[in-house]
Amino acid sequence: MTSAQLEDASAGPVAEGPPDTGDQPKVALVVAAHPDDPDFGAAGTAHLWSKLGWDFYYLVCTDGSKGTEDASLTAERLVPMRQKEQRAAAQELGVKDVLFLEGHVDGELTHNRRLLGDVVRVIRQLKPYAVFTHEPTQIFHRESFINHSDHRATGLVTIDAVYPAARDRWNFPEQIEEGLEPHKVKEVFIWGNDNPNFPVDITDAVETKIQALLRHTSQFGEGTNEFLKFVRERWKDKDGKYYERFKRVTLAR
Repeated sequence: MTSAQLEDASAGPVAEGPPDTGDQPKVALVVAAHPDDPDFGAAGTAHLWSKLGWDFYYLVCTDGSKGTEDASLTAERLVPMRQKEQRAAAQELGVKDVLFLEGHVDGELTHNRRLLGDVVRVIRQLKPYAVFTHEPTQIFHRESFINHSDHRATGLVTIDAVYPAARDRWNFPEQIEEGLEPHKVKEVFIWGNDNPNFPVDITDAVETKIQALLRHTSQFGEGTNEFLKFVRERWKDKDGKYYERFKRVTLAR
């Protein structure tokens, strides 16, 4: 192997910046299954783009009521705890607001009309240029993770909300009567996809991302050395930089 080939082999991906929205507002919606999922998926990007004038919003679909191994933590205690943690993490990142859907239980999420309407409503309210969400189709990721069923359901419902449901007037017409006009999302960014095409260099934001994750104390405690090593290695590339990687889809219509 030549020196040039060796250099290419050690080079990281070509990082991408935020899309040019033209005259449209720089609004992004991150739709995730559980508290802490938005931070694993897109916290670095949310932090960096927010500093460039974007308004990021988080939408959490389930109540997060089963995310503990502590037998003393009931759902009645855990749900408000996790919502408080998610709001603290979002504040750390500069995320504008966190929204929580009601009535969707952790571990029991399915693709259904009610959930679809809930996500469509938020899209029509916020009118995001870009939507970020989970990979909806892969069950296994990097041959080392199982893609949680709630993640898959959230990702698929979100994609279906973007197109065609939020766009078409006769989907959920009761929302139109409330003044929520149809909206066309321009770009979708999927995390957890094994064939990403949009790497975001989050090297300057990785420590902020980690601090946001550490706000989820019900999940990660005070952050053990093992956990900190795991999260840093998860986003570190061979070039020594840190990346969040997405499958980017620019919608033609």
